[in-house]
Amino acid sequence: MMEVVQTDFGISQVLNQLGIKDINSGSSTGSHWFATRGEKIDSLSPVDGRLIGSVNSATEAEYEACIMKATEAFKEWRTWPAPKRGEVVRQLAEALREQKEALGKLVSYEMGKSYQEGLGEVQEMIDICDFAVGLSRQLHGLTMHSERPNHRMYEQYHPLGIVGIISAFNFPVAVWNWNTALAWICGDVCIWKPSEKTPLTAIACQNITAKVFEANNVPEGVSCVVIGDAEIGKLMSNDKRVPLVSATGSTRMGKSVGAAVGARLGKSLLELGGNNAIIVTPSADLKMVVPGAVFGAVGTCGQRCTSTRRLIIHEDIYDKVKDALVNAYGQLKIGNPLDENNHVGPLIDQDAVNAYNDALRRVEEEGGKVIVPGGVLEGEGYESGCYVKPAIAEANNEYKIVQHETFAPILYLMKYSGDVNNAIAIQNNVPQGLSSAIMTNNLRESEAFLSHWGSDCGIANVNIGTSGAEIGGAFGGEKENGGGRESGSDAWKIYMRRQTNTTNYGNSLPLAQGIKFDL
Repeated sequence: MMEVVQTDFGISQVLNQLGIKDINSGSSTGSHWFATRGEKIDSLSPVDGRLIGSVNSATEAEYEACIMKATEAFKEWRTWPAPKRGEVVRQLAEALREQKEALGKLVSYEMGKSYQEGLGEVQEMIDICDFAVGLSRQLHGLTMHSERPNHRMYEQYHPLGIVGIISAFNFPVAVWNWNTALAWICGDVCIWKPSEKTPLTAIACQNITAKVFEANNVPEGVSCVVIGDAEIGKLMSNDKRVPLVSATGSTRMGKSVGAAVGARLGKSLLELGGNNAIIVTPSADLKMVVPGAVFGAVGTCGQRCTSTRRLIIHEDIYDKVKDALVNAYGQLKIGNPLDENNHVGPLIDQDAVNAYNDALRRVEEEGGKVIVPGGVLEGEGYESGCYVKPAIAEANNEYKIVQHETFAPILYLMKYSGDVNNAIAIQNNVPQGLSSAIMTNNLRESEAFLSHWGSDCGIANVNIGTSGAEIGGAFGGEKENGGGRESGSDAWKIYMRRQTNTTNYGNSLPLAQGIKFDL
């Protein structure tokens, strides 16, 4: 059963509003939650360390029940016209608009990001639903001219079936909806394993969705949630009945998922680690550099896959940029993320704090210099032990710790000399390839950065930071980021199977390539 605590932030009222008080949880195929005897998972807020609620994880039998229900639901759901499926998603967007403040507050309290970022995450859900509604009338293929007379060739797309979604704690609701909004309009059904660190936001999303689906007589099983640990993810990754697994998280996790799915020749959509850099050239506008770099480095307390980890600054302006950043960091307010006067909230848990401390220790051991000291905050308002000071260190790109993604607010400064190609070489010389940016007013520098010999990342920005992707573009990266694409553009195609069709409307059977086969 859900155990709800009282807080000073109105969270118990939010939980009631979102319909997640006193329910059996573990796995759901719609509005029906299975009673479960699985292991209990406590959701502890990094904001104040208090228990928000306890849920039960799903058992393997309950996972199996969801798979069976989803399989049956797919048989009907795929027959609905895509625009009709889009209408259901449109109504979900309206429901999310109504619950935006409540869900945004729960995201902020359970995960620790600022309330504004929590609201922004829900807005991403609304935006992708709106995008998907329009897309539901544009799931187009291509027509081609055949080399054979009286033949027509074309391509079309069909739904895959069950889409498995494994999401991370840092975006506990948006990434799920990036996948579901597109998968649903494509005719797929979805099974979601949310992060065990943020189970309550998942339950809230399922409840909002279930009400909309029930009102439209959507088959039960089109939206399923299975709460649990990595074992649920392993079941999903190895399950031949799940043709596509979309996984967001660490590179280590992604390699495991990719290997398991690949071994059965399934599809995987991976969005993994980032080690994102901003190049700052001599012509850069400092008024844009500082806010872009600071938000990129400290937003969500450095727990975004697109967080800015490295700042590669030309030697001619290095000291000027460094001084401006040190001054800006001195103005940061750290504290309760529900207080909109604060810029930085907590890390997710003690493991993240330990990783943060270890990274600061290691950068100094490798020869770096910490110029804005870090540290864990204590005392009133910091009782959870998860609040840390955003830190800046001067470092070399070759340091092992710099080559590694640390999910914390640590920004590494490094110099480059010569032209912008030297900076690009530094930027690209890491295993990850998600997001990148350049600050410049030089057209040649920006075009070199965007060229085929420029940034090797999936996202390359000019005069904006590394964080803050819009829904309209495909989101994802290269190298150890996994190579997947989610959200906008033609990312919908991953959720469908492609089929080439040829129709002979003549009265003879000519073969391609002019082959003769006479009987």
